[in-house]
Amino acid sequence: MSFFRSSGSDDSVRRALGVERRRFLSTCTAVGAAAIAAPVFGASPALAHGRGRDDDHDHGHGRKELVPSHKRGLILYTVRDAIGRDPGASDLPSGFREVFRTLSRYGYRQVEFAGYGQHANAPGGANLDTVAGARLLRCWLDDYGLRAQGSHGFIPASWPLSTPDLDRFKHALEVANILGMDHMGTGGDPTWGSTKAEWDAAADKWNAMGAIARRAGIKLYTHNHDTAYDFLLDGGPADAQGRPTRSSGIRKLEYFLKRTDPKNVWLEMDVFWAHVARYKFHTYTAHDGTPVRSVFDPARLVSRNSKRYPLFHAKDGVVNTNSGLGYDMVPFGTGDIDYRTFFTRVGNRNYYNPMVEQDNAPSGTSPGQSLDYARTGYTNLAALRRR
Repeated sequence: MSFFRSSGSDDSVRRALGVERRRFLSTCTAVGAAAIAAPVFGASPALAHGRGRDDDHDHGHGRKELVPSHKRGLILYTVRDAIGRDPGASDLPSGFREVFRTLSRYGYRQVEFAGYGQHANAPGGANLDTVAGARLLRCWLDDYGLRAQGSHGFIPASWPLSTPDLDRFKHALEVANILGMDHMGTGGDPTWGSTKAEWDAAADKWNAMGAIARRAGIKLYTHNHDTAYDFLLDGGPADAQGRPTRSSGIRKLEYFLKRTDPKNVWLEMDVFWAHVARYKFHTYTAHDGTPVRSVFDPARLVSRNSKRYPLFHAKDGVVNTNSGLGYDMVPFGTGDIDYRTFFTRVGNRNYYNPMVEQDNAPSGTSPGQSLDYARTGYTNLAALRRR
């Protein structure tokens, strides 16, 4: 039976089916018995103490928290070294199961995947990008009170979509559904181009892919870096290849937002890279050759397109104007990016899903560093309060 809905308009049907799928998967019976060499130890601290995902909706102590407890997440790329660690060669947590257990103990309630590979000696084996592997991952997530909120997964390179790419894309959506995700996306920009024609083509492709994802009950999102916030080249003198060289002042991703269907395409703002863009891309050359200053405001873009941004990467940086990026990446809450102001300005705290991320958390000399930084990130995310 196909996992796609027969009608794109009846979301209640998919939700009902999703509940049944969650009930089935949470039993962790035949799949777990066949694939796990050792038992899963206990439920998450949140579940053990009777707390649920909505624990701070109705309690005064949670109303000043800028990020409610059930919305605090981490992208697993941050701890990729722990997931890939040989469990037989270290006493540190290794593989998905033990990393989930550790993150749950820190307090995290959400994760975002960045692939489904782990060390071959970890429970379940090296590759969990299968239906059986997804069911096993789902069992572990449920046991530790975690929710998979998104994934940087497969996005087809072909356009129009080739049959192999379409089949693989549909498989990625099926895995996302088994894991209980509402969102699936990518770690790259829709295009690395700079011209209106390139971004028109990207918008057409993402509209089509987003429609496929929506029929599967998944919101498709693109994660963006600094260059997506540079200015679109859409006029002025042409270069030798006939391409425009100047701008009307609209940024590439702002144009993409206007050209894509809000029912089919969502975005994930990496707040660090958005601030890098603010540092780098502050002046454009107008069609008449005049330099025009226009400073990027990340929080303003989100607040003007609030429902298009269901996820953030909460990544921090210390100002360094000699680096070329304007910032050096550091553990969340230890840098200069003003997340208190950012989350206050964007509002909608029960809609957004911030995922702590630090690209450089793994260390070749300190094997436990990435998990230590993940714990630091959780503590600082939880400490953010309204003024």
